[in-house]
Amino acid sequence: MSLGAAEEGSAPKIQIPADVDWHMLDKSRFFFLGAGLFSGVSAALYPVVVLKTRQQVSHAQVSCFKMSFSIMRYEGLRGFYRGFGTSLLGTIPARALYMAALEVTKSSVGSATVKLGLSDTSALAVANAAAGVSSAMAAQLVWTPVDVVSQRLMVQGQKNGFTSKGSLIGQGGIGSCRYKNGLDAFKKILCADGLRGLYRGFGISILTYAPSNAVWWASYSVANRLIRGGSVGKSGERSRKDCSSYGLSFGAESRSMPTVAVQGLSAAMASGVSAIITMPLDTIKTRLQVLDVEENGRRRALTTMQAVRSLVREGGFSACYRGLGPRWASMALSATTMITTYEFLKRLSAKNQECFGS
Repeated sequence: MSLGAAEEGSAPKIQIPADVDWHMLDKSRFFFLGAGLFSGVSAALYPVVVLKTRQQVSHAQVSCFKMSFSIMRYEGLRGFYRGFGTSLLGTIPARALYMAALEVTKSSVGSATVKLGLSDTSALAVANAAAGVSSAMAAQLVWTPVDVVSQRLMVQGQKNGFTSKGSLIGQGGIGSCRYKNGLDAFKKILCADGLRGLYRGFGISILTYAPSNAVWWASYSVANRLIRGGSVGKSGERSRKDCSSYGLSFGAESRSMPTVAVQGLSAAMASGVSAIITMPLDTIKTRLQVLDVEENGRRRALTTMQAVRSLVREGGFSACYRGLGPRWASMALSATTMITTYEFLKRLSAKNQECFGS
């Protein structure tokens, strides 16, 4: 997707860095460096994810401060990293699938939208939305089992408890099972519930992350373009560089705002929109993956309707937004660091570095 464009006319030409398309990347370098960079980002943001997950499965509203204090008091710093090893091992292949699907779809759909004669802004939004959907669906094939295991480890040590009037059972809603580590949890879930147990909430994960990614990437592309301040040329006048991929171009970048700042602000704005729209689905998904019910002395997974009814009973519609603060913060921080890291990674992985200099 394209990349650098300069304003035509008498005004001084101001170019923004060229975007790096899929075919321009050294794939081995891209995935190797990506594994290292994104692992570091995941480690930094993981405690916020733990807070969000515990708030979502708690039967009562608990503030971030109280939840953090409880974890530190009863479990220490280690409590903020329960399940991290499992999450990290799953993140690497999941992100590899995500990035590959994202770039391939963005490139192919972008080319098609340009041929259809859509404006640059519309073409960018459509290409990014389609890429968000395909990348989320690809990643969930790997990520859902990892998510189930890591989230159960996250809530295993929870001390504020949520044994709720006999309906939601066990510490963390996982019955009497105690997991030593991710591998032990994987084996026990597989033995108890089969492959279906590892893919709990897969359907609603797709319903959550596919639109969430579509909204995020579409919002990001539009916000990025608006912040950069400008449209390119008039009716078909486009400035192309030799490194351009399929002809979409951004407007001239503001002299006063560097690329990293534009990317960060665009990512934060897109995260706010996406978090608010998809939060109820994310809360239901987390409960489906973590909580059990007991009927006639037998443990079984929650159904979607039972998860919804329990939330409504506990706090009405607002209960669906438990953990919104940490989720918004997590998404904003994650998106800001991820997008800047991602763009930096693509430039590090470009086959021809000279095309993407400052």
